[in-house]
Amino acid sequence: CYNVYLQRPNSSANNTESYSCYSPFISSDQDTGVYQCTAFNTWGSILSRRASLQFAYLDNFKTQAVRSAVNVREGQGVVLLCGPPAHSGGLTFAWIFNEYPHFVQQDSRRFISQETGSLYISKVESSDVGNYTCVVNNSVTREKVLSSPTPLVLRNDGVMGEYEPKIEVHFPDSVPAAKESVVTLECFALGNPVPEISWRRTSGIPFPSKVKMKNSNAVLEIPNFQQEDAGMYECMAENRRGKNAARGRISFHAKPHWLQTITDTVLSIEENLFWECKANGKPKPSYSWLKNGEQVTPEGRIQIENGALSIAVVNLSDSGVYQCVAENKHGIIYSGAQLMVLGKIASLPLLFILLISRSGSEVTLECEPQASPPAITLWKKGNEILITLLPNGTLKIANVTRRDAASYTCVAKNQFGTASTTGRLLITEPTRITMRPTNMEIIVGESIVLPCQIACDPALDVSFSWAFNGQLVDFQRDGDHFERSISGDLMVRNIQLNHGGKYVCVIDTDVESLSTSAILVVKGPPGPPDKVAVEEITDSTAQLSWTPGRDNGSPITGYIIQARTPFTVGWQAVDSVPEVVNGNTLTATVVGLNAWVEYEFRVVTRNIVGLGEPSPASAKTRTEDAIPDTAPTDVEGGGGTKTELVITWEPVPEELQNGEGFGYIVAFRPVGTVTWTRAVISTPGVAPYVFRNDTIPPFAPFDVKVGAYNNRGEGPFSSIATVYSAEEVPSLAPKRVRTRSVSAVQIEVIWEALPVIAERVLGYEVVYWEDDTKPDTVGKVRISENYKLVNVTGLRANTVYYLCVAAFNTAGPGPQSAAINATTKKPPPDRAPLNIQWTMIGSTLTMHWDAVVAMETESRVTGYLVGPDSLRHRYNDINAIPTNKTTVELSLSANDNYLIQIKAVSEGGEGVGSEPIHIQKLSEFTLRSASAHCASLRSSSVPCSAPLGDV
Repeated sequence: CYNVYLQRPNSSANNTESYSCYSPFISSDQDTGVYQCTAFNTWGSILSRRASLQFAYLDNFKTQAVRSAVNVREGQGVVLLCGPPAHSGGLTFAWIFNEYPHFVQQDSRRFISQETGSLYISKVESSDVGNYTCVVNNSVTREKVLSSPTPLVLRNDGVMGEYEPKIEVHFPDSVPAAKESVVTLECFALGNPVPEISWRRTSGIPFPSKVKMKNSNAVLEIPNFQQEDAGMYECMAENRRGKNAARGRISFHAKPHWLQTITDTVLSIEENLFWECKANGKPKPSYSWLKNGEQVTPEGRIQIENGALSIAVVNLSDSGVYQCVAENKHGIIYSGAQLMVLGKIASLPLLFILLISRSGSEVTLECEPQASPPAITLWKKGNEILITLLPNGTLKIANVTRRDAASYTCVAKNQFGTASTTGRLLITEPTRITMRPTNMEIIVGESIVLPCQIACDPALDVSFSWAFNGQLVDFQRDGDHFERSISGDLMVRNIQLNHGGKYVCVIDTDVESLSTSAILVVKGPPGPPDKVAVEEITDSTAQLSWTPGRDNGSPITGYIIQARTPFTVGWQAVDSVPEVVNGNTLTATVVGLNAWVEYEFRVVTRNIVGLGEPSPASAKTRTEDAIPDTAPTDVEGGGGTKTELVITWEPVPEELQNGEGFGYIVAFRPVGTVTWTRAVISTPGVAPYVFRNDTIPPFAPFDVKVGAYNNRGEGPFSSIATVYSAEEVPSLAPKRVRTRSVSAVQIEVIWEALPVIAERVLGYEVVYWEDDTKPDTVGKVRISENYKLVNVTGLRANTVYYLCVAAFNTAGPGPQSAAINATTKKPPPDRAPLNIQWTMIGSTLTMHWDAVVAMETESRVTGYLVGPDSLRHRYNDINAIPTNKTTVELSLSANDNYLIQIKAVSEGGEGVGSEPIHIQKLSEFTLRSASAHCASLRSSSVPCSAPLGDV
């Protein structure tokens, strides 16, 4: 029987028939209650455990359009009551804000108690204003009802100031909890600022990992509650205004469970019965006794004391089924047994139908008649009466042979009568193991077969099983690795380290059990070392120690030391002393470290199988500082403005700075002099360094070197480099500047080179613009000093441009020439030649087209370009053919395919090309005139393109 919750029926039906297990009509009023089932036969009756039948329901809220408004100041806490209606069965609660489906989301400021259903807001904000509706769900019937809305309104008399937490939701002072139940504690506080919730045990014992915090710590959940979870629990709510706490004790309760039960008992008339049952539970259980489902009342020769039942001088009427009942408020348990009082010869227990035994073994045939008074026992082998019996009537045959195979009968007799039982004894040959598993060594990931073969008597039923390290192998659960053959062999696939150990093959037959075993040693890469520690550290070395990991069946042959810093990508192998760390060494000195760098170290173990997992990282340790030993590189410079010496270098990486207070020393002198000028730069990342002095001549060479220093002293200097001081811009402007409009998008500029002047000239710069009022039209083109001409491209058609030229060097451009202007050409026609006609005779292609006439805004057409592109040689340069006519003859190769395009040409450049005309390979077709084919297309702008074989 089980406890049952049913949904309450819509209407009740009368049912006057009694029933035990099933009723088609149920009524919440009549059928609620506790049920027990009775089972009975000729020997007695017994009661089942109790079962409770209840009906779950959920009534509606009382009708009310809108609940009274709750007025609260901003910053104040508030509690909105749900007040669930009448119900039966578990409830869950939620709240709707304004309208469905906008549910209130719980966070550190808002909490919905699943105990009371109320909504708690620790600190009200302006966004909380609105209507709140409580939603109640019955977890059994899935019914849902909604309360009337409760308006939340902000008062206009100011904002609530800060105040200390006030715990509004807390658990009782005493919480009884049943074993293995889920215990849930709620704790929530109002306050401004919003309080933070934390939990602890007053004993100081930390929470086990199974404990869960939910809803911003407002709910503490303890699953699978056990004795060790009992104790005092404290909830703490805290903000910057103060803190508050609530405490409660969770006590451990458990339903009864048996320590000692009763068993079936057979007594003769006038013997005494003593049955004792013992149960444990919290609270301590009470005991009662039932006989055939009825309460046993102590009186006369029947006594009950502390769970023990005693009956003196039993008689036949005492026979029956008895139950010991242990009960506390958490549950009730039953232990049942049968009492049989005999006063006659009872039927003998069935000996056996067929008993199989191994030749040479000892056979014991027991016959214990249940009789009162005791019966006299004798044995027969076939019809032969056997005399050699043990005192209790047991027949024992030592060193049996096949001659002992026969039918055996046990006969029992007393004053009430005689009873007998017969069975047959079969003798078989011993079973032998013919193939055994042997001890083996194997590498992780391999597979093996452990043999287990036998020879046995065919009359026997044989079963094989395997045990691994004392536990039977579960082939269904561990089928990924273990498989047993029909003959008994064991296959172990994809062997892992945990598969090493003792394997035992067990052979069971009807008469005996044999076993054979083997040890399997699994070798794998070693386990990770542990406790990697830095024992001593200098500016470039670190002495390490560690403890070895498991060798996993193969001796450790060596260790690899790895290091990691904030400047490395992952872990890197490092040099050590000794250079090769063998498997017997647990210390080493790492060398070649950088000074003043934070290091972590780990150790990887290896054996003949391979490399193992790395150890956990050591604690971060910084090497000692030292004088810099790395000089800056790539010292160079130059440029800048007049009277400046600009010096640059590649900064020293942070991991090579060797200590705090790092900086640079810049030393320089004019070439040919002896004395160095030094400048100290205390900011490590500053570069370049600029030295300004009115006495510095322009473009003068200097010897320059850069060194590094830190708090420990100066390090090495770089090699000496030659750096020139800033030069002056060219002092003259180019002369005889001329321009020529080349096309609609291009102007050519020509000038006269400057004579030799004191300043260097690296090249020339052409600046151009459309209009001084349009700065976004300014462009610039630079060219080296070897050129005196440049084409300015990318210009707008038919536009006036102003241009000037200046010489430049590293100091910048010099004075500009006087500006001159030029106007770009009008654009070429934006139309392609039309009405293209062509005739092919032999290898000569004759083409005609209509002339392209330029518009007023376009450049006059001066000719045409005909471009025959060979497809086979399309990446070769094939010159377009110019012509000033509207006809052309082309001589084509017979082995090529061609694309032919025609463009108009004008002063503004090339116009738009016609659609390509496809000429197929001439050798594939009979060469005939295609003019007839194109005649129909002469009035069209579509190009004539036809395979000659189709013409």
